Amino acid sequence: MGLSLFNLTGKIALITGSTHGLGMAMAMGLGKAGATIIVNGNSSQEKIDKAVALYKSEGVTTFGYKFNVTDELAVKKAIQKIESEVGYIDILVNNAGIIKRTPLEEMAVVDFKEVINVDLVSPFIVSKHVVKSMIDRKQGKIINICSMMSELGRSTVGAYAAAKGGLKMLTQNMATEWAKHNIQVNGIGPGYFATSQTAPIRVDGHPFNEFIVNRTPAAKWGDPNDLGGAAIFLASKASDFVNGHILYVDGGILATIGKPSNED
Repeated sequence: MGLSLFNLTGKIALITGSTHGLGMAMAMGLGKAGATIIVNGNSSQEKIDKAVALYKSEGVTTFGYKFNVTDELAVKKAIQKIESEVGYIDILVNNAGIIKRTPLEEMAVVDFKEVINVDLVSPFIVSKHVVKSMIDRKQGKIINICSMMSELGRSTVGAYAAAKGGLKMLTQNMATEWAKHNIQVNGIGPGYFATSQTAPIRVDGHPFNEFIVNRTPAAKWGDPNDLGGAAIFLASKASDFVNGHILYVDGGILATIGKPSNED
């Protein structure tokens, strides 16, 4: 069996929010393993086109579709268009998400609801419309991008933690309902990764940089490419009997209570 377990040739993968960052890293991993990649974003067609060009420059067969993952009608139309123009989706990665860092007592209800809508409701919407063809074909992989905040709280990210905690349970319930159709539903919980967004706080001497390095047993920020392997595993035959699992890719943060400040 060997490496053939991880071969995604002939598979079609939709990754929401895959024009940049960790979504792009996971999508690129799936593409390098042979999958045809469907890039999704909602900011601008120009950004989608730029991302598609980047994937193609790496030898990945890629198509781009702009739609709002929180708009059910838009999602339904987009999935129908993808199925007509590219083919049925074999792998869905619900990655699109937002975060608003505000103390709960100061957070506007409209902002709280927006985070829940993007981070929790949209994975339900997209999965609902993708899974129908998976059920018909008796096969499919759904990967929900959870977070360490699916397990832990942290100051100022209450809405995000509530959404990601809910997404963990939604993942388990999707697995409960759809496993009988030979559909595996799992999650990935990323730790702290070195991306363009975290660059300003990863400099030596920055308090948060020191906190993350000291809090992580691996003593470093993650490389976005590290998520590619996790995505390939959960998208491939290698995980055909893995269901309802959240795979934390965090350098060991959730495995430890931390270390004393005087410990090497």
